[in-house]
Amino acid sequence: MAAGEGSVESTRWTIHEERLVDDTRKLNVSIAHVELPDGVQFEQWVLRMPKAVMTLVLDDARENVLMIYRHRWIMDRWTWELPGGYLDPDEDPAACAEREAIEETGWKPRSVRLLTKFQPLTGTADFENLIYVAEGAEDTGQQADINEAERVAWIPLSSIKDMIANGEIIGAAAQVGLLHVLAFG
Repeated sequence: MAAGEGSVESTRWTIHEERLVDDTRKLNVSIAHVELPDGVQFEQWVLRMPKAVMTLVLDDARENVLMIYRHRWIMDRWTWELPGGYLDPDEDPAACAEREAIEETGWKPRSVRLLTKFQPLTGTADFENLIYVAEGAEDTGQQADINEAERVAWIPLSSIKDMIANGEIIGAAAQVGLLHVLAFG
């Protein structure tokens, strides 16, 4: 049977109740009373977050990617990332991709198109991530947001696999987008 064929209802989990625990601008936390198909019941923490948009900016030759180097305080780690952030209510995702790239790097993408979407924590969270790819960018002359980036650099795509393997790129969105470009062009 091919993926997506046949009955899926026999394996569908039943949600009997979902209680809101906390509701903030960037995160809703709830507890769901869940029943598995075999009758086992349990409670599951559920996180719901606004969509996030990242921009993978390639240079004109498609040999380098624009990245930011920043500190992530929760893990106390320095890491290379793609520029990105939360999608504002009623904001066009492509416009958000361009806005975030400019704010965080000082570079304005010339073209922006959707590359892929993914959910990083499917068992616990609804946090859709949209990755846009841009081919070419113009330096706006504005400085990168000091709250977002220690450094902005064009990184050779040829070094990405080693940077991931060495723990220099740890974010799921950056890895998904970069590996997508390396695998599919």
